[in-house]
Amino acid sequence: MLFAHDTECSLTAAAALVNTDGRDGEELADVAALDAFYTTHAYSGRHEHTEAELRAVRALRPRLRRLWYAHIDEIVSIVNGLLREHRALPQLITHDTEPYHLHAVPRDAPLATRIAVEAAMAIADVVRGGELRRLRICEYPDCDNVLVDLSKNRSRRFCDAGCGNRAAVSAYRARKAAARS
Repeated sequence: MLFAHDTECSLTAAAALVNTDGRDGEELADVAALDAFYTTHAYSGRHEHTEAELRAVRALRPRLRRLWYAHIDEIVSIVNGLLREHRALPQLITHDTEPYHLHAVPRDAPLATRIAVEAAMAIADVVRGGELRRLRICEYPDCDNVLVDLSKNRSRRFCDAGCGNRAAVSAYRARKAAARS
């Protein structure tokens, strides 16, 4: 494991949240979609199931997306801003059979606040570890999804939206066409 389990989970969830506003359109279209996101990424604590909560989570996406594109000084500024804005106070806790891990806001804080702070703390670990190159943009043409490369050899190139399969099919077809020529 490259990072602590909670860091990897937060990085993966942050990338997934950013990608809900991508080339395939709005993937957080309604409260039900937010409920599914909440469950898929194993969030715990307060979840209001409201349009206001949905709007707050959607509003966070551009700020998080910037973390994949920015220079280190801007990344640090965004991370520090999120932590300051939400008055983060890291503490070790355990819940729901999970081992001890860090939470920096109470479990009853709004969902968007918890997502923002968890993402900021995870990115802080990436910065401290000198591993910013693990935050990538999908290499498939016309895809601007973000990804977190957690592979040992830093070889992940494509997002989770099927781009790797599309690239493999394109390469296969190109090889077949070249062989026929």
